[in-house]
Amino acid sequence: MSEQSPPSSRPQNTATPWHDLDEAGTGLTVDAFITTMMSQVGNALRRTITLPYADQFGLSVSEWRLLSLVAHAQRVAFSDLVLQSTSDKALVSRTLKLLEGRGLVALEAEGNTPRKKIYCVITDSGRELHAQAIPIARARQAAAIRVLPVEERDAMYRALLKLRAYCSEMEAEGRHGNGRVDPLGLDI
Repeated sequence: MSEQSPPSSRPQNTATPWHDLDEAGTGLTVDAFITTMMSQVGNALRRTITLPYADQFGLSVSEWRLLSLVAHAQRVAFSDLVLQSTSDKALVSRTLKLLEGRGLVALEAEGNTPRKKIYCVITDSGRELHAQAIPIARARQAAAIRVLPVEERDAMYRALLKLRAYCSEMEAEGRHGNGRVDPLGLDI
């Protein structure tokens, strides 16, 4: 097995480990897996971009994510919020209870059956906090995006849309993993 340089130390104009990738992924090492790299970058961005402004407004990253989704929608079904947040139901439920306890969202039950549909609604306090935080969030996100030249930004955005569509298609066809979550949170 050949030794590969870490991506950060590789010269900019050399081929990447993905350049001549065959269907079997021959020679692809765990550090070059798309899931590994996306997790590493996602976690680093969350720590360096999102966490500082969430902390500034007394929110966890999960609280900020849900508050911003509810603020955008104004009213959203709990099940839709779980999908949009890409979090599990238990985390969404716990986080919403915290936000509700702080008066930032309200939970409304609809229906008379034991399986009532739950909706999350932004409160005036939640709307006000979101209005203070979103300009800072947008500016910090823009700063990270603008690290890339325009062509790379556009290519990356299109690539992420393609990958998201691919994953949705695989899930719809039932061609995905076993649904289990790794207890260590390793996405390899």
